[in-house]
Amino acid sequence: MKRLNILFVHQNFPGQFKHLAPALLQRDHSVKALRQAQKGLPYASQGVVLEKWQARRGTCLDAHPWAQDTETKLIRAEAAAVAADELNRKGWRPDLIVGHPGWGEMLFLHHIWPQVPQLHFLEFFYRSAGFDVGFDPEFPLMNWQAAARVTAKAGPSLLGLETMNAGLSPTQFQASTYPAWARERIEVIHDGINTGQVAPNPGAHLSLGRQGPDIRCGDQVLTFVNRNLEPYRGYHRFMRALPEIQQRCPNAITVIVGGAGLSYGAAAPQGQSWKDLILQEVKDDLDLNRVFFTGNLAYNNYLKLLQISACHVYFTYPFVLGWSCLEAMAAGALVVGSATPPVEEVIRDGDNGLLVNFFDQRALVETVSQALNNPERFAQIRQAARISVVNRFDLETVCLPKQIQLIDRLLSHGPFVG
Repeated sequence: MKRLNILFVHQNFPGQFKHLAPALLQRDHSVKALRQAQKGLPYASQGVVLEKWQARRGTCLDAHPWAQDTETKLIRAEAAAVAADELNRKGWRPDLIVGHPGWGEMLFLHHIWPQVPQLHFLEFFYRSAGFDVGFDPEFPLMNWQAAARVTAKAGPSLLGLETMNAGLSPTQFQASTYPAWARERIEVIHDGINTGQVAPNPGAHLSLGRQGPDIRCGDQVLTFVNRNLEPYRGYHRFMRALPEIQQRCPNAITVIVGGAGLSYGAAAPQGQSWKDLILQEVKDDLDLNRVFFTGNLAYNNYLKLLQISACHVYFTYPFVLGWSCLEAMAAGALVVGSATPPVEEVIRDGDNGLLVNFFDQRALVETVSQALNNPERFAQIRQAARISVVNRFDLETVCLPKQIQLIDRLLSHGPFVG
């Protein structure tokens, strides 16, 4: 194939494209990436040319509150289109645009390059009912206006679906959230797990710092990991079960990884964090000498923790499946997951993990206690967990080749088969 120009678009590039962009470089394509100025982590481009867009204004606080999300995305879309137009004026034209449309930057690129095919990374289509919104009765939609706000938020996503030639979604569940008329253009391919790196290590050990012990494989370690500790990922359900788990497992150490910010859903009331609000609710019933909050760990320490974990709890609303679920499985951890569609797609109860009802605290206590107190009973499940991730989600042998095959079809302008 001849040398082609490929443009990646991601507010925090590389994001989900950290493996795909270098792989296309290795095929001798010219690769640029468009991201927001002052956003994203420092990136060792290894040949990817970074282009940046800068918003020219902020969101109008006097606008209708339901329109603010759309206005923010339009501001980003305009800024990205201005940057793209500058590239176009300088004579650079992509043969393919690959991007994440979630923040709005993709909306107007088809006006700059009308004939250039677009591949969109599709994480989740927000709806006012049926998935994450209203799932948890503890946090119901209070009125029809709250539902209307969610409906209004879908506008830019619908416009983006009109402009894409093909979509890429990590799981069947996530693809299923999109309108039926768009699904025939969506191919399900996960981002990929580096199972060579994320693998069991019987010699793994980790220091929890000055206030905590050194832990290693074989210790009774219970783990819970999220980017931020919040209801969308079941933090409240886990913490409320933890006092009784401690009673039933008196030697267990619990390590909780995650920040006190907000990734998804509504903020905690009165300016608090969900992390602290729920901890305050249960702390009098906890032995806090056996509970360690690490904040966000460096990746190598996070990986060691998964390798050490005797039981890893992964809960989520019907929403985006987090990488930590699959990475825990690949590391050989015994995952106790919520029986919600994203998790049920990858975990078969009693085969490669254990599932419990998201709202059944008694079942969570019982399942985790059994896992911690009888680890030998679950050795085969841990092995099956890793095998299932290697077979379905391995980066090098499964996911990356499928992503590149899809790109090749788009570059050759062949028919798309979802």
